[in-house]
Amino acid sequence: MQDYLPVIGSSVFFDLLKSLLLLLLLLITRTLLVRSIARNATLSIEAKRRWIVTVRNSTVLSLSVGLVVIWAHELEAFAVSLVALAAAVVLATKELILCWSGAALRVGGGVYAVGDRIQLGNYRGVVLDHGAFATKLLEIGPGQTSHLYTGRIVMFPNSLLLSSPLVKENPSQEYGLYVLCVPLQSHENWRAAEHALLEAARAECAPFMDEMGRQMKLLEQRNLLEAPSPDPRVTIQLPEPGRIHLVLRFPAPDRGRSRVEQAILRRYLAAMRP
Repeated sequence: MQDYLPVIGSSVFFDLLKSLLLLLLLLITRTLLVRSIARNATLSIEAKRRWIVTVRNSTVLSLSVGLVVIWAHELEAFAVSLVALAAAVVLATKELILCWSGAALRVGGGVYAVGDRIQLGNYRGVVLDHGAFATKLLEIGPGQTSHLYTGRIVMFPNSLLLSSPLVKENPSQEYGLYVLCVPLQSHENWRAAEHALLEAARAECAPFMDEMGRQMKLLEQRNLLEAPSPDPRVTIQLPEPGRIHLVLRFPAPDRGRSRVEQAILRRYLAAMRP
């Protein structure tokens, strides 16, 4: 029994006890907060998911900082030897460090949050979760022009944030401007097609044009820039000989642009091919 007394009375034992108490306290706090958020009827499902992710990441950060503070005096004894070890660790864990750096960029720059629709490289979808190493998306597709959920879950490492440009498709706006392309043969009546496409877009977008105009004004005042007109507009492109593309820019609700796009195309086809 006396052989264990020096161990129990050592600083390592007390540091280990402090670490266990810190872990237990953080786990209890996290559990209580998650239950409180889940039972809050005033929050939407998306808001609950966002708060739960924030609580989880805050718990991990608090535990990491607490362990460093508790074991700081023990780590000082190994400081010299850790320099050589750190160089080897950096080489061995380069990808992990890049993931942490990407996570730091996401947090520091407020790049995206749970519920945002983003596109990074070949990955496109709604953010379901994000952590220190990876981000989880509910995939949207197929391709870059479709707006349907595929049902697949996609995960990408945070290191991609350092090497690929990120597109945020819904920058905290209820409405947005979107584009669809209608291909034609050069012998077809493109003037009639342009007129039919514009009329279809105006008819489908009419119910929310006033609200879209107010949002554009707010965007203009907030960012001190000249906001584009929300009215539907068609531009003509000649991608190759014998082909014409009518590119329609139209306003739509962020959560309903696929429905609006399909309604415009159906109305256009009904007008062109009755």
